[in-house]
Amino acid sequence: MIIAREVDEMRDTLYHFLTGVLDLFLWGGELVGEENLPDQGPAVFVANHLETMGPIAAVCSIPLRLHPWIIADMVDKDLAPAYLEWDFVQRNFHLKPPLSRWMAQALAKITVPLLRSFGCVPVYKGYENMHRTWERSLELLLEGKFLLIFPEDANINYDPVTRMSAFQKGFVRLGEMYYEKTGRRLPYYPVAIHGAGVVMVGQPVWHNPLNRPGLERHRLKDLMEETVRAMYLKIEGEKVSGVLTPERK
Repeated sequence: MIIAREVDEMRDTLYHFLTGVLDLFLWGGELVGEENLPDQGPAVFVANHLETMGPIAAVCSIPLRLHPWIIADMVDKDLAPAYLEWDFVQRNFHLKPPLSRWMAQALAKITVPLLRSFGCVPVYKGYENMHRTWERSLELLLEGKFLLIFPEDANINYDPVTRMSAFQKGFVRLGEMYYEKTGRRLPYYPVAIHGAGVVMVGQPVWHNPLNRPGLERHRLKDLMEETVRAMYLKIEGEKVSGVLTPERK
């Protein structure tokens, strides 16, 4: 037990060190709404993805130990190169094979161990495999941890104004599972990430176990999506008008 706790502390220290490095060299943005952050977990942070920058911005800006959901292929040393080639190298660098493949293979040697050290939760394809994601997430929540989820549906075209796609509702099941285990409600924190270098955290939305599960999944999913979109537009408007005065970390 003591050894496990020491390992967790080492991982937490590594996490904060790595996010500090990423913040210094890749993000360096601003945090708004720090007063809304919880003093203790568990909690789920729900954010817009903002392409490749969203996850980096979130972990760099939110001063808590987060466990992000991530596509399972990204933490698999055999599958990661192909996923990186399609999702990152070709889309961002516009390279073609074999250069794109070589670059993805080189990147995977760095990103796979890095993401594993972050304590990411793999998100698997298919309903049956998703149970592995939910079960691992529940374990972390029962330990009082914080999850970071980007629920946008990549198969749906995004809104050109906010660059957001419609949210999927699978993340709401965590509230159901947590309540079944503990009898307590799970809070969800909306997070808006803006390309101008701002991350905004809103007030929590609580899972309501009194609603029918199907109704609650749609309610909470829609509310989180609408809230994140409204926060994004607020940042957009205040950046344009020059009145946004975010708190720096």
